[in-house]
Amino acid sequence: MQLKNDRLLKALRKQAVDTTPIWIMRQAGRYLPEYKKTRAQANDFLSLCRNADLACEVTLQPLRRFDLDAAILFSDILTIPDAMGLGLYFEAGEGPKFKKVIRSERDVQTLSVPSSGSLDYVYKAVETILSALGGRVPLLGFSGSPWTLATYMVEGGSSKDFRHIKSLLYTQPETLQQLLTLLTEAVTQYLAQQIKTGVHAIQIFDTWGGLLTTPHYLKFSLLYIQKIVETLKASYDIPIILYTKQGNLWLESMAEIGVDCLSLDWTITLEQAQTRVGSKVAIQGNLDPDVLFADSNCIRQAARSVLQQFTGNTGHIFNLGHGISQYVNPDAVKVLVDAVHEYKN
Repeated sequence: MQLKNDRLLKALRKQAVDTTPIWIMRQAGRYLPEYKKTRAQANDFLSLCRNADLACEVTLQPLRRFDLDAAILFSDILTIPDAMGLGLYFEAGEGPKFKKVIRSERDVQTLSVPSSGSLDYVYKAVETILSALGGRVPLLGFSGSPWTLATYMVEGGSSKDFRHIKSLLYTQPETLQQLLTLLTEAVTQYLAQQIKTGVHAIQIFDTWGGLLTTPHYLKFSLLYIQKIVETLKASYDIPIILYTKQGNLWLESMAEIGVDCLSLDWTITLEQAQTRVGSKVAIQGNLDPDVLFADSNCIRQAARSVLQQFTGNTGHIFNLGHGISQYVNPDAVKVLVDAVHEYKN
């Protein structure tokens, strides 16, 4: 189906656009009152993800409010570990948890790449969303990176100190590499199926890559992301975005692995990033999400400041430097989206 709005795809390929495209990480979520009603209808978060019609509904909700240039599949990065049998569940105020944790070579040996059938609900959601979009905007698919998925699997959920995954890295590096190799295959198959089902671009979320030292980031995170990218690029002509939170130290290395776009957090300017990676990749980002708690004038000024940092009119996708907060007023998001589209160099 031909897209009515292809700004995002043009920007990812560093082609000229009439205005800077914008989408927002976590654009479908708890800051929207309609999302809260839909989640209550589903009873719990995982049921919401597994119901294609409801996942479609929450994917489309922000597009009804805002003139966004992309939709992103409503799902969770932990679908793969859940399909591996780790027993994903969510506790109020505590985030995701697993009933089973992975902390030894024996634990890793109990795992296998999930069958495609175990993740059919994700692909069904993609089909349902694409049908409902009718070519209005591109649909982004996504996955967590192998390292980021491993952190949750080894920690058993969210963590403040990541002592279990760091301990595994230092004391059993071969075991960690076995886990990462398995996850690399699983993520590759998962993203390939999303692509075959029809997503227009994908983003890899390396949320916890910034925890690592430089040698460890290159060895335990970026290396495996590169394997995923190379495998996908060998079969599919689709743009790939990489987001490593707190990963600005490694931009040059990230730009060399074959991705089309680097998504930045807010701790670097776009000008600095462009100076370092040149035109090798498109740039996504990178407004501080907390700007959305400010008044309208401040939001517009902050948006202009980000836009003015970018040199040229090709290869920039506006986004936040991380996901939107659940406490943001939706009116602030409209101010931001409109400000980005109204900006002219």
